[in-house]
Amino acid sequence: MVRTMILLRSLLGNARPDRPGRPPRDGLSPDGCVLLDAPDDRLGPALVAAALGDHIPAARLLSETRRAAEWEYRDRYAVRLAAFARGRGDWLTAWRAQDPGDPDALLVAAQLAVDRAWASPTRAERLREVEPMVHAAAGAAPRDPVPWRIALDHARGSGAPDALFEALWEQAVRRSSRHHGCHVSALEYLSARWYGSHRACFDFAEAAASDSLPGSLVRALPLRAAYAQLVGGGGDGVPGARVDAAADLAAELSARYPVGDPWPAEVRNLLAYVLMARRRWTAALEQFRLIGPRATSHPWSAAAGEGGDPLGRFLEARETARRASVRRGR
Repeated sequence: MVRTMILLRSLLGNARPDRPGRPPRDGLSPDGCVLLDAPDDRLGPALVAAALGDHIPAARLLSETRRAAEWEYRDRYAVRLAAFARGRGDWLTAWRAQDPGDPDALLVAAQLAVDRAWASPTRAERLREVEPMVHAAAGAAPRDPVPWRIALDHARGSGAPDALFEALWEQAVRRSSRHHGCHVSALEYLSARWYGSHRACFDFAEAAASDSLPGSLVRALPLRAAYAQLVGGGGDGVPGARVDAAADLAAELSARYPVGDPWPAEVRNLLAYVLMARRRWTAALEQFRLIGPRATSHPWSAAAGEGGDPLGRFLEARETARRASVRRGR
């Protein structure tokens, strides 16, 4: 177990060095305990095994999510496994060679192919080249909405017309009407950065949130729309009161989960960012408390800039919120 944890930390490479004598303040996790994008207890062992060239734990994990229809977990794990395979993919190559038709291997391979195409200077062309891999993943698991989320991302990057995107969306929601990942993909498509506007983005997000169940991450979609407006600028933005309402709704969602829970970690990080942008320091500090040691790349990678230090930016933002909250007497 000790060897596993040491290897996992080395794979993450994002732990802050311990700072002896610096205790937690205001209920915040010490700097040295904070990790960036730390995996949960199910994903961690699969990543460690993959680093050793063994694909079997990853295969078992994704098979479990498929059989139990744990689509949200399946989506998260596929994204993380594909990200890991970008730098160390021998385990995935061996998995696909051993079982070319495995729906779980095909899913990770499709995600990896789309990720690589997105990073290419010739994105649209590369995306068209990998489209058969997305279709293969969808065909191998007909009930699974995750390949359709990948297809939505693929369509956005390749400049697909609205009619095609809508057809893909219908296929996605037919399999899981409240799937968070598919909703996030649709929100991106409707954002001002891509093919919509801030108002269209908010309208979609608020409608989806109102139709979601308590505790569902879909209830944080308006927060994502708020973030898109804050970083995107533009003249068609929604009023600040609507942004604050989105943050309040996300705070209600966050309050449903324990401190340091990995499930809402990205929502909490995003919420802290938006609250700071709105200069709501006390509310932001509360989210940093709830985040505990679980910093996430989004949104701090963008805040840190290219080649920056997202974990460092997280810690700086947290300290700013703490000091501002103290100055205002809470």
